Amino acid sequence: MERRRAILDAAETLLVEQGYEGATLKAVSERVGIPITSVYHYFSDRHQVDAALLQRHIGELDALIAAMLDEPGPPTLRAAVDAVVDVFLEYFRAHRDCAEVWFSGRSERIDELVQAFDRAQGERMRTFLVEHRFLVADTPPLVLQLAFEAGNRLFDVAFRTVPTGDDVTIDEARRFITAYLETYAVRQGAHD
Repeated sequence: MERRRAILDAAETLLVEQGYEGATLKAVSERVGIPITSVYHYFSDRHQVDAALLQRHIGELDALIAAMLDEPGPPTLRAAVDAVVDVFLEYFRAHRDCAEVWFSGRSERIDELVQAFDRAQGERMRTFLVEHRFLVADTPPLVLQLAFEAGNRLFDVAFRTVPTGDDVTIDEARRFITAYLETYAVRQGAHD
């Protein structure tokens, strides 16, 4: 477990220092100070390292979103969207390795992990927004899933443009997601 953790920690550091292209298994093995064959003992390829790193981050992001939703509710749909966007933005800025894997290291396994995360978070947000009467009760689950997919794509553009996430693109993501969700919003007086 210690060696596995050392490999993941080295990959994390290299992703931050050199970006996705520089965090090769060879570079990881050199950073840890072990032969590359030892790395292959724990991870058969780069995609397994990426997936293990992303699973670490997904657990942390899930906890942050849960904590944000447990706080006193936002007063508007826009504020709810902003709160979720802020969690992702702050996390990706604080964990550059996560942003590198999430956006640059796309493989089939990474896509599966991100899509599963988006589905789970979409359902969580749908429940939250319906319970807080921001969205109508019959809002299809697909709506929030698509909002997360669109948000992912816009974050991808923002973090490929600027390593810390382009603020203009992030603001457009906020507007885009809010405008889309408002088409399912509870209308004033309609919920009483």
